[in-house]
Amino acid sequence: MKEPRVIELKELPTLAGQDVGVSDWLLIDQARVNLFAEATGDHQWIHTDPERAARELPTKGTIAHGYLTLSLLPYLAGQILKVTGTTRGINYGLNKVRFTSMVPTGSRVRLRQKIVTVEPRAGGMQIMSEFAMEVEGQTKAACVAETISLLFP
Repeated sequence: MKEPRVIELKELPTLAGQDVGVSDWLLIDQARVNLFAEATGDHQWIHTDPERAARELPTKGTIAHGYLTLSLLPYLAGQILKVTGTTRGINYGLNKVRFTSMVPTGSRVRLRQKIVTVEPRAGGMQIMSEFAMEVEGQTKAACVAETISLLFP
């Protein structure tokens, strides 16, 4: 696993407006897709039926759930940036999410992060980040998301 860039909470505002890095590549295999289907109850054939997907989808195989792709943000973001001097972090929400291309099962993805803003809030720092989930070999990101997090000293 890639070691993240480490920065102190008090230094975080210096990263506003900057690209902060990318994660390692992560394989999206059928086992992961099936586990997500079990966890969420979303068993749509485009995700869980490799034979039908091979016949009917342009990818010639199954694709990952959009929400599976989105759910990988915290894990992969942990490889990009680690903020020290905090007692807790809270996911405050999302301003927007778009699933802009498919993630074929068997492909690898990685996450790219840009910190948009860092502002004091509720005794901590509010961070707005832009994330792009890239698929190896594709020019278009599979998912773009603007997230808001709160970090507390």
